[in-house]
Amino acid sequence: MRLSAAARPRHRRRTRTLTLATAVAVAAGGAGLWLGVSQDAARAATTVVVSDTAALQSAVASATAGTTIQVRGGTYYPTSTLKSTANGTAANRITLTAYGSEQVRIDGSRLPAGSWLMAIYGDHWTVQNVRFQKSPAHGFVATSSVGGVFKNLVTSDNGDSGFTLRGDGTTGNLIQNLDSYGNYDAAAHGQNADGLAIKFGSGTGNRVTGVRLFNNADDGIDLWQWASPVTIEHTWAFGNGRNRWNDPAFEGNGNGFKLGGGGATAAHAVNNNAAWDNTQHGFTENGNTAALGLSRNTSYANRQSGFFFETGTARLAANLAVANGGGLAKLGPATVSARNNWDSGVATPPFRSTDASSVYGARKADGSLPATAFLTTGSTTIGSTMD
Repeated sequence: MRLSAAARPRHRRRTRTLTLATAVAVAAGGAGLWLGVSQDAARAATTVVVSDTAALQSAVASATAGTTIQVRGGTYYPTSTLKSTANGTAANRITLTAYGSEQVRIDGSRLPAGSWLMAIYGDHWTVQNVRFQKSPAHGFVATSSVGGVFKNLVTSDNGDSGFTLRGDGTTGNLIQNLDSYGNYDAAAHGQNADGLAIKFGSGTGNRVTGVRLFNNADDGIDLWQWASPVTIEHTWAFGNGRNRWNDPAFEGNGNGFKLGGGGATAAHAVNNNAAWDNTQHGFTENGNTAALGLSRNTSYANRQSGFFFETGTARLAANLAVANGGGLAKLGPATVSARNNWDSGVATPPFRSTDASSVYGARKADGSLPATAFLTTGSTTIGSTMD
């Protein structure tokens, strides 16, 4: 049984930065390495600096509340899933991060078939400034996580979804400034590999912001069988669902924002996002009959509808749809639609630019989306602000 944050013991923070040799020994339970500080007290605020794969795997497996794992620049090739069942606390988080501004790639190309690259089964983790790539299956998975912060990550070219939240009791997690692209599940011919999957579970307070989800085999974001509201904002989904892998039996879907499915109903909040150049809909309820709220989103040049909400009770306001192959919006009788550009009397402001090249640019210094004129209009009342 997990203790509540209030019931868990707190420790006075004392930090020890460990060399590589010390880190490996500590992970193995070595004695006499705490320099006069009790193991319990030191582990409450221990910084472990690692620079090879064995040390990284040991440090993740043995992390406890208060551990910070700093990974030196380079590419790491684990031979088994980086896995932890440890819980941090609100006061003593577990952190995995790049060392300073160094570039870290964790590469799954040497994992056994079907393996996930990283799997967290614990609370109050911070994972940031790391790329997870080339896994034979999922890139990064957090299961039943409470209070996770997942920031400035890249999940690319994995054999299933790039980033996944799953499980009941998944509450209060932040996914910020993620880039997830090129993910493709060959075994299922592309039908499961999303950029971001929040699937098969429940939990409130989960937020997605500043994310780019592009060129994935299946959908940009997929909320299949997720039973609690998720907030999605300032996120772009584009180029999903194309057969970039020359798969003759390709089955990728290609929605930008798939906001339900599998019988789960939840009133997700979807504000100030954009979807373009996807092979299905820009935004779709996918059978979610709850009162989804969509405001100031832009859907452009998707192969099917800009907004597809035919069966539910969604509320759509101040959204903008242009040049979608299946029409601007397909709405059912229970959908509430107001101040969108398909509504009577609402003008469609012109785009400043339809050249998407800038959206692939480097992120700003704080990790936020790159500056772009693409799909901007200058309007203060309708459509995404693209920032």
